Amino acid sequence: MHRASMPVRIIALFCALALFLIAGGGALAVADDYLARDVLPEGATVAGVDVSGLTREQARTLVEAQVVEPLTEPVTVTHGNRSFTLDAASMISVDVEGMVETAFDPRETAVLPYRVLDRALGTPTGGDVEIVLSLDSEKIARWLDEVAASVDTTPSDATMTVDVDKLIIIPSRVGETVDCAKTVQSLEDALTRGAKRVGLAVIYTQPEITDEDLDTAILVDLSERRLYLYENGKLAEEYGVAVGAPGYSTPRGNFKIVQKRYMPTWSNPGSAWAAGMPQTIGPGPSNPLGTRALNLDASGIRIHGTSNDASIGTAASHGCMRMHRWDIEDLYDRVEVGTSVFIVK
Repeated sequence: MHRASMPVRIIALFCALALFLIAGGGALAVADDYLARDVLPEGATVAGVDVSGLTREQARTLVEAQVVEPLTEPVTVTHGNRSFTLDAASMISVDVEGMVETAFDPRETAVLPYRVLDRALGTPTGGDVEIVLSLDSEKIARWLDEVAASVDTTPSDATMTVDVDKLIIIPSRVGETVDCAKTVQSLEDALTRGAKRVGLAVIYTQPEITDEDLDTAILVDLSERRLYLYENGKLAEEYGVAVGAPGYSTPRGNFKIVQKRYMPTWSNPGSAWAAGMPQTIGPGPSNPLGTRALNLDASGIRIHGTSNDASIGTAASHGCMRMHRWDIEDLYDRVEVGTSVFIVK
């Protein structure tokens, strides 16, 4: 039988050895790839978290701890000195499973030789996966509606009223309305970014009449025999007065100044007490009204001056309120027709 020459036999041996090595290397490559089938490749990140070298389960656990848990912590929504808590966990859903699977994509789509070579060289081939989440907009809107119900207020004007014998100022109030569209946008942005404090967006409506805009008002306390002047809702001055004598009591109630009279002429009212007096008395020292008079919308009732200074602080008039000349002249310049006059006991 013919035998091959030595060179041929050597070449054949090397070819057989090469085939053996190739076959063995391929088998090892396949085995290595099989063992690495559930391990994330180098460079794999999920929402900024490095998950390379981890199994799917390990990656999911890590992403839950470092991404999901911080995102689902409660969000504090503030307004002034009030705060409201938004349960983020019930309104946000993070696709952990989908993100981890996406991080595997570059490895699984590469052919075997490249996968083996990349692992051998430590080449980063993992996917850089951004966060994938969804928000429950309806739940956010319903939660905000409840908050708005406790915040929304209409503006109210400042007013004055009498409580027993005191003039009470009811302050104005600025109206507040939650800007739902703007707040929802802020909440969704916070939930997406992981911010934990959000300011409530509010629209403010100013009242038409503020405390500073309140008209001048007069309060007369009959029992104290004092007249109090209020300007812009604050006590500005007080004066002594004479009030109605027994049988001629000064009426109580809410009135207004309807006429201002400078150097007034007194007209006889035709009452029994004026029977012996002239029909009129012009300006001068003997005029019962003094130098100024403020007529109220109560028949025959005025705030006026007097030359009888000794009567101030007593019940001496026929229903009117008398003041010292210097006091009525000061008051006259500080009030207008339409000024409210509250007379209390």
